[in-house]
Amino acid sequence: MNFSQLIIPTLREAPADAEVASHILLVRGGFIRRVASGSYNWLPLGLRVLKNIERIVREELERAGAQEILMPVVQPAELWRESGRWDVMGPELLRLTDRHDRDYCVSPTQEEVVTDLFRRVITSYRQLPCNLYHIQTKFRDEIRPRFGLMRAREFIMKDGYSFHLDEDSFEATYAAMHACYSAILTRIGLDYRAVEADSGSIGDGESHEFHVLADSGEDEIAYSLISDYAANVEKAEAVALPDDGSVEPIQKTHTPDAKTIEAVARFLDVDTTRCVKTLIVHADPALGGLVALVLRGDHQLNEAKAGRIDGVRRPLEFASQADIEATLGVGIGSIGPVGLTLPIVADSSAAAMSSFVCGANVDDYHFVGANWQRDVAGDVRVADIRNVVDGDPAPDGSGRLKFLRGIEVAHIFKLGTKYSEAMSVNVQDASGRDVVPIMGCYGFGVSRMVAAIVEQCHDDDGIVWPDAVAPFDIHIVALNNTKSTDVQAVADRLHDDLQAAGFAVLFDDRDERPGVKFADADLIGIPNRVTVGDRGLKDGIVEFRRRRESDVRRLSPADAVGVLTGK
Repeated sequence: MNFSQLIIPTLREAPADAEVASHILLVRGGFIRRVASGSYNWLPLGLRVLKNIERIVREELERAGAQEILMPVVQPAELWRESGRWDVMGPELLRLTDRHDRDYCVSPTQEEVVTDLFRRVITSYRQLPCNLYHIQTKFRDEIRPRFGLMRAREFIMKDGYSFHLDEDSFEATYAAMHACYSAILTRIGLDYRAVEADSGSIGDGESHEFHVLADSGEDEIAYSLISDYAANVEKAEAVALPDDGSVEPIQKTHTPDAKTIEAVARFLDVDTTRCVKTLIVHADPALGGLVALVLRGDHQLNEAKAGRIDGVRRPLEFASQADIEATLGVGIGSIGPVGLTLPIVADSSAAAMSSFVCGANVDDYHFVGANWQRDVAGDVRVADIRNVVDGDPAPDGSGRLKFLRGIEVAHIFKLGTKYSEAMSVNVQDASGRDVVPIMGCYGFGVSRMVAAIVEQCHDDDGIVWPDAVAPFDIHIVALNNTKSTDVQAVADRLHDDLQAAGFAVLFDDRDERPGVKFADADLIGIPNRVTVGDRGLKDGIVEFRRRRESDVRRLSPADAVGVLTGK
């Protein structure tokens, strides 16, 4: 295909609103163009990459036994009301009304629609397990779209859902989809990690995210240096850290104006690891009141973990200063577990401390030498509610944790019977007994994958596409071809021979200076480049270079075809 016949509007300067490499390079390379905040047109090069990713996804899903369907973008509100999510979903759900005043939403996901489809078309247990998927446009009204395709409002996603009579069947499909997603990312040629993850408000059990590793990734991944253990920091288990076991006498100490852990530690000349901090959150509305969360002073609350604690409001909501003063009669900064009249959940590392500094529940006073068994009345629940930190023990006992950054491109998790129960779905088993099917969910961000690939695969000159998804296999750069009949003839012949051999070929036939053509070739990032010029043809050669390599090979035109075809 000729460069001059395609819309490839390359730019020399980065767009003003671009912050990350993928956004910059995809716009500069003429792959996408912004329509509105978080919404993009896909130009010919970008669409070819997108379709190559979709092809790999479809091939691997077919191997895994999934069936492709297509569900609507606009969904009726009554299905969402039936599942209970219409009034729960926040402003990310874009709602609209038709001319008959019926409520609809623009699809951010497909749990309701696929569950409704299942109950309408599946009539026998013999049709299970059933694994359905589609690839389609989604819309989530992000409050602040950013990073181009990485956090867009409108995006293309593969949604997959499976239905099962029992746990064994679900586990087999879950493992198959884990292997399927691993195969997709391996075929594309990416450095990635599958990590344990939090299911959030959608799931109901085991969950794994697939992350393409990149310094620009929004997610932090904790992993073991020795074993295969890896988890998103929202999910990574924090092992209780040991304490020296020393017990000191408790002493109430005046700590004027010391409201933070750091200020208290400085005033008392102790390390923050010897202090605890007490955070106050709202309890589940059914229980009412407040709950105290206690952590070691140098640790940070993991809100996802805390939000899963029984009796804590979901989503997690911190109490205001007014709420705290009205309930406890003390300001933030002087709260502690000794004498506290609220339910207490202590992080496992905080609970392991034998002597610690904590607020005395009197403004500007702290206890030094407090002890859980001696000084804290009532039951204290112990749970993992903190973020892991670099150097923490890996929960599998394999060694110490380290951190990587990743871009989440896929997520698989168990839905359980959350939607099938809410939407009254039953299937009769072989004995005629009604069974509520277990559901699994398997998402893959197709358009986000384009950005993730670029984040991992680029250099200072532009994109370096992996062979499997590149918009073209080979880029022929003809120098001064509009003036040299020899260059044009050889380039044309190479183009035809390589296309006949099954390659997708981009022929830069433009009347542009060599520097412009080379800069565009590096920017666009097609894996193989053949340069045809008068100077080389005088010696009977063309130049061949792999985009990811610096070495240039001088070959005859016939040998160039042989090298590329492997003959």
